[in-house]
Amino acid sequence: MDSKFLTGSLEMLVLQIAQEGETYGYEITQQVMKRSEGYFELKEGSLYPALHRMERRGLLESFWEDKKTGRRRKFYRITPQGATTLVEHRKEWKRFVTGVNGVLGMPLASGG
Repeated sequence: MDSKFLTGSLEMLVLQIAQEGETYGYEITQQVMKRSEGYFELKEGSLYPALHRMERRGLLESFWEDKKTGRRRKFYRITPQGATTLVEHRKEWKRFVTGVNGVLGMPLASGG
């Protein structure tokens, strides 16, 4: 997997996971890996800076929660602005895939 493709899609993937419920960094990495059937493997060095950028931009908000084990975990939830941004990312992704498939002579992408 060329990391440039993941870098351009990371925000969309994280927002999608966060839209489905409050989540934390490790859980995001596991969900992305599972749903991509191992194709995307997020590294801490790219995920956490992206989470912090998204938080600064108002796409995510975070909070700390103490676990029964005594460990604190930072959770993230999507904001209304983040949900709007996800819708736009998904539209742009669909246009991108359709355009690339057209150039490659492949069937048009469905779904969205």
